[in-house]
Amino acid sequence: MKLLKLVPDNTNIKFLRWRGPFYVISLLLMAASLGLVFTKGLNLGVDFIGGQMIRVTFTQSAEAPVAPLRGEIEALGYGEPIIQRYGKPNEISIRMKLPEGADHDSGLSDKMARTITADIKAKHADARVDGVDSVSGKVSGELWHSAVLSLGLAALAVAAYIWLRFEWQFGVGALFSLVHDVTLTLGLFAVTQLEFDLTIVAALLTLIGYSLNDTIVVYDRIRENLKKYRKMPMPELLDLSVNETLHRTLATSLSMLITLMALLLLGPGVIFGFTAAITLGIFVGTYSSIYMAAPILIWLKVTSKSFVPTENALDKQERLAREGV
Repeated sequence: MKLLKLVPDNTNIKFLRWRGPFYVISLLLMAASLGLVFTKGLNLGVDFIGGQMIRVTFTQSAEAPVAPLRGEIEALGYGEPIIQRYGKPNEISIRMKLPEGADHDSGLSDKMARTITADIKAKHADARVDGVDSVSGKVSGELWHSAVLSLGLAALAVAAYIWLRFEWQFGVGALFSLVHDVTLTLGLFAVTQLEFDLTIVAALLTLIGYSLNDTIVVYDRIRENLKKYRKMPMPELLDLSVNETLHRTLATSLSMLITLMALLLLGPGVIFGFTAAITLGIFVGTYSSIYMAAPILIWLKVTSKSFVPTENALDKQERLAREGV
């Protein structure tokens, strides 16, 4: 029985032929994503903005009564609620600002949660409270700072590792690829307004690890071929390296996507954002390993001499002595 091959052995796709247009498209998508993040903003969860979030499911209803709920909760005197659907149409999250003085007296926020949930249950018999989360403003600020810092340090650590293992050009290429992947994922959350909380930060860190793994495989093959084919033009050598690792790249990505699609379609709503972030990340991570990380090496002047050890004066004397010159 023959083994299934996703990519034939003689595959020779000219990926680098279209490196210019693909780079332009990627840069435009990155600019659009950043523009959406700064203009439309991210739908930050309670983890990052502080406040209280109550998750409710209306078990006997096809859709949650969002408009009536907004008026009923506002009438309780705790301010205007932010009500959004997540997961299924009958699942909602209710976000409230913490009452004044709640940072010093946690009983005030507990009282507000009990009042709101009791009112919802009294007026909607099929309402089921799935959870109540409360985060103070000080803690949320610390969480946001830690999240941004962790993403930045992870990306820099990845670039430093590849720089030490290969050459500085490879570190720059890997860092640009990671920025590309994270930026497009943030653009997804800006467009869809899915809730952005600590689980999404975990998804982004997972994405950074996956993208790094795929990029290193491609870079390792490029380094091997640079030593083997010293006279081959760089575009042809990069195409050869990408084609030689294409089977592994596709097999890994497809196996992960099968699981992620099952979670996306059948999994619980509470991890929908996490799954969506990683699913998009698999696509953009695979794309960036081929069309971002590899072509940038040409513009950074990587050549077949990049991995030839530099010969100092002592090495030269020893070589000449061995050659009998």
